[in-house]
Amino acid sequence: MKTITEIKSIAIIGSGTMGSSIAQVNATAGYSTILYDISQTALDKAKKEIEKNLQGAIERKKISEEEKKNIFSKIKFTDNFNELKADVIIEAIIEKLEPKRELFKKLSEINSADTIFATNTSSIPITQIAATTPNPERVMGMHFFNPAHIMKLVEIISGTITPPEVAQTVKALAEKMGKTAVLANDSPGFIVNRVARH
Repeated sequence: MKTITEIKSIAIIGSGTMGSSIAQVNATAGYSTILYDISQTALDKAKKEIEKNLQGAIERKKISEEEKKNIFSKIKFTDNFNELKADVIIEAIIEKLEPKRELFKKLSEINSADTIFATNTSSIPITQIAATTPNPERVMGMHFFNPAHIMKLVEIISGTITPPEVAQTVKALAEKMGKTAVLANDSPGFIVNRVARH
């Protein structure tokens, strides 16, 4: 399985509000980033949204024009599934079990066995998502909060067979993105949603 020093590229599936925001966070942290969606219209919208967010950061004197160009240049927008080859792949698609399982199975066919698959699910058990994925031990939860480019917290959720070193790698990755990463168990709602319900 990949270590933090081996992670050079990250792919995000789903270019909605969460996916585009996560892509921006990854690129800002210096990672070569692929943002995928089946819809070119959604990708065009994501491009405009990231552009707007980065322009806002310039106006708030958080980044320079040069840094904005550099961040934007690290993101590749694509609707070609076969380009989804990366060291870490984060899905931010519909919150349903079967589409997530199907997605990870298809990604397994074009990626190496040590690519880490992360799901941005806020409630579906990681163990259930991983159950039908080849090498299920490489599936993790990486739950960002909306909007991901502003909210600091990320929950790192292990499945029942996730090795501690994979959890630590994903935690270190979130920290490299400037996030506060907390390790959570694979229980309903993880930490934040469970607490919020009460």
